Amino acid sequence: MEFLDKIILDNSVRNLLLVAAVIAIVLLFKKILSRYIAYGFYFIIQTIWKGVERKQFVELVFKPMSWLLSITVALIALHRLNYPAAWDFKILKFPFQVILQKTGVAVWVMSFIKLMLSIVNFISLLMAKRASLTADKTDDQLVSFFRDFIKVIIWILGILLLLKAVFNQSVGYLLTSLSIVGAALALSAKESLENLIASFIIFFDKPFFVGDTLKVNSVTGTVERIGLRSTHIRTVDKTLVTVPNKQMVDSVVDNWSMRSARRAEIKLELSDKTGGEKVAAFIESIKKMLEEKMQQGINSYDVFLTDFNKNGVTITIEYFTAPNKMAEFNQLKQVVNFALMDLVNTGDIAMAATNSNLTIISNENEAPNSNSII
Repeated sequence: MEFLDKIILDNSVRNLLLVAAVIAIVLLFKKILSRYIAYGFYFIIQTIWKGVERKQFVELVFKPMSWLLSITVALIALHRLNYPAAWDFKILKFPFQVILQKTGVAVWVMSFIKLMLSIVNFISLLMAKRASLTADKTDDQLVSFFRDFIKVIIWILGILLLLKAVFNQSVGYLLTSLSIVGAALALSAKESLENLIASFIIFFDKPFFVGDTLKVNSVTGTVERIGLRSTHIRTVDKTLVTVPNKQMVDSVVDNWSMRSARRAEIKLELSDKTGGEKVAAFIESIKKMLEEKMQQGINSYDVFLTDFNKNGVTITIEYFTAPNKMAEFNQLKQVVNFALMDLVNTGDIAMAATNSNLTIISNENEAPNSNSII
């Protein structure tokens, strides 16, 4: 037992082993302990929101909860030890003991912020799932918007708590300083402030929603996320484009998802030798074909002769469909195109073609004359 009473760094071996054992036990069983604590939080949340998925909640909260538990137990256990006199020195005029204490508090505050952010993520997922059950997309956008907004508030409060706990600054003084600094930052970060205001305009004006397909300037794609500063658009090339919200508000936005119909246009160029009666009969056959296709999704159509010149006869086919998905629209276009090919073949319609005749001169005696075609 004399060994346990031996003093190392102003602490007995017994106390050192006890603290080490407590920390080791927590590290070994932190997964089990954290899971049970997460279950406790789950039952509390379930009393507020019915139908909460326990597995999803535990997966989101488990990791930050385990870290917070480990750090909390380690700080409490280490606090029972005596600070070694051999470590009584300063670093940049700050006692090393104070540096260790403040570092531990800072790590604990950061782990607590991480846990709060995970809980916000879970609540936002829960609200987004419920919002997806409604036809209105406003609530979907509301969940995404306020999720980011609450995260910003948590970070601000966390930083204030960190400054209070680590640097012993008055919260009132910090808030006053924050307002002054905020005013200065607002002047220097004018563009960021404009993007923030634009995000509120997008939310209340509702020019587009998450999931809409739109075109803004030269960017075309699907809106994946509307944040406090920017909007994320997934292009047809599967690249992710970040557009500042101010630009989304100031630019002309063509929202394809709000269209009432999709338009398709086909131009057929027939040979200039095609007779008028044959062209008229061909147009009537196209109209009859489109009339039959109306049961497959065509709402209205027009077929007319638009041009006649030395290059041939141009027939323009225009039809409208319901605002279906692009894959369904392209499938219907393919059906119409195959039907047009059959009409061209069965009607013995000659398509316009550019023919070039070239005469090669091999010697000076074979110079081109008025009958030569080049």
